[in-house]
Amino acid sequence: MRYSIHWEKHILEFKKPAGTSRGALLEKPSWYIHITDNESGFTGTGECSIIPGLSIDIDDEIEEKLGAISYMFTHDPVNTEPQSLYSIIESTINIEDSPAICFGLETAILDLINEGNKILFRNNFSLGKAGIPINGLIWMDTYEEMWKQVKEKARGGFNCIKIKVGAMDFQKEINLIAQIREVFGGSLTLRLDANGAFSGFSALDNLKKLAGFKIHSIEQPIKPGNWKLMAFLCENSPIPIALDEELIGISGKENKEQLLQTVKPQYIIIKPSLLGGFVASNEWIELAENINIGWCATSALESNIGLNAIAQWVASFNPILPQGLGTGSLYKNNIELPLEVIGGELWFTGKNN
Repeated sequence: MRYSIHWEKHILEFKKPAGTSRGALLEKPSWYIHITDNESGFTGTGECSIIPGLSIDIDDEIEEKLGAISYMFTHDPVNTEPQSLYSIIESTINIEDSPAICFGLETAILDLINEGNKILFRNNFSLGKAGIPINGLIWMDTYEEMWKQVKEKARGGFNCIKIKVGAMDFQKEINLIAQIREVFGGSLTLRLDANGAFSGFSALDNLKKLAGFKIHSIEQPIKPGNWKLMAFLCENSPIPIALDEELIGISGKENKEQLLQTVKPQYIIIKPSLLGGFVASNEWIELAENINIGWCATSALESNIGLNAIAQWVASFNPILPQGLGTGSLYKNNIELPLEVIGGELWFTGKNN
């Protein structure tokens, strides 16, 4: 038996409730998957991270599926190289109903291939030579608390912030954005994330009301699944629209291409944990770039294990737009890794050569 696999469940606890239009999160589950090469002694670690109510993976089925994978790893008679472990994943796990498991296994294998040193992709970020520009995330809260978050992010060196909208009274959200523009002028790039909160009847009116504040883009203004209405909004909105939840559950190159060609968004949001890992995410990016659709990668509330993997992957693209990778400080009990936000950039500070 060359390989062995084990996992552990870890409940991540938020320092304060993480508010979205779908409700506030107090905690979330993750599973850390460890794959050991018994010949070399190296162990690779990945994270299977789900967001209850959003992720396709079903909490109660994850450990059963990991058990099936473990059986395949330990009973495969072929003494394969680590790279070929992908074929075992593909033959055992369906990306359509287990994208988070696929992401966790893929990142564990990448870590194993690189001798378990948490360097999954070698680039200037993972070598500690360059940071990744990121946006500062403003969670839903009271007006006063959200304004406090904005000021903290500005003091921290962020020049791009993303504001969760759709839970507070819409006029109060307008007032908050107006106050940001009044105080900071055009020095802050503003992104919005509605998480599908706008109704079909009011969505375009809301977008028009927001247009005067020079909004960079808004993510998922309406709930996913209504391609016709979303296409109408993308064509007529004065604010560029980014698809986020709309991408979840869409697999296969033809289906992805059909969504993009039908809706024609200005941007898509890539979350590898929700989309099935880096291979699946790369396909989305290739299809989007072929028809001049922009993209941005964001974490999906992973701990530092998953966040580190996503950051190293996206750094390989040398991104210019700020990415959504500022979630490492959300938890009381995060996993210690040398990730640090410095002046509106995420840095991997563990390597310097």
